[in-house]
Amino acid sequence: MSMFTTITNAAADYFPMLLHKSSPRFVTASGKPVYGIVAEFDETPKVFKAAQHVRDAGYTRWDVHSPFPIHDMEEAMGIKGTKLPLMAGAAAIAGVATAAALQWGTSFVLYPTVVQGKPFEAWQPFVPIMFELGVLFTAFMCIFGMLALNGLPRWHHPLFSHDRFMRVGNDRFFIVIEATDPDFDPAKVKKLLEDAGGKHITLLEDAD
Repeated sequence: MSMFTTITNAAADYFPMLLHKSSPRFVTASGKPVYGIVAEFDETPKVFKAAQHVRDAGYTRWDVHSPFPIHDMEEAMGIKGTKLPLMAGAAAIAGVATAAALQWGTSFVLYPTVVQGKPFEAWQPFVPIMFELGVLFTAFMCIFGMLALNGLPRWHHPLFSHDRFMRVGNDRFFIVIEATDPDFDPAKVKKLLEDAGGKHITLLEDAD
């Protein structure tokens, strides 16, 4: 799946009336798209080892769900560092540049006015607003960037239709491999999760 298709499908969750998801690669007997395959685990060491097993198999679109944080799970899943700091840095630069362009344009191009004998191109008076817009743009990027990278807000998730998943807040652990993964194949994924010790392996339909 190309990056453009991934972004379009993600945006369709936010704007379903404007965008439509691409045709699913896999569908169920009822004709509904497949979201993925979920497996259940009853102990922390088992789900930890299973996560390493899935990671080593080369899957990239999958997740682990647990009732509590598991130490070193990020390493077991092969999760890379977030892109949010780079996005925040770019937003800060954009904020500073916007403030400089706005002030320079108004004081030097649109309404050239001599203030206390300062030259029109003096940058020192621009610093406070450049700082303020840099902070503002960064704050907005951190908030909305975090939501976008996590696919939020999302009012419904296909896992909510899986009855056994309700125990994830109590005493069960789950691994789900999504159908959007380039290597996804229902038979191979089921076999992988069985070998990893998963129980109650279930094919999930995507939510409308």
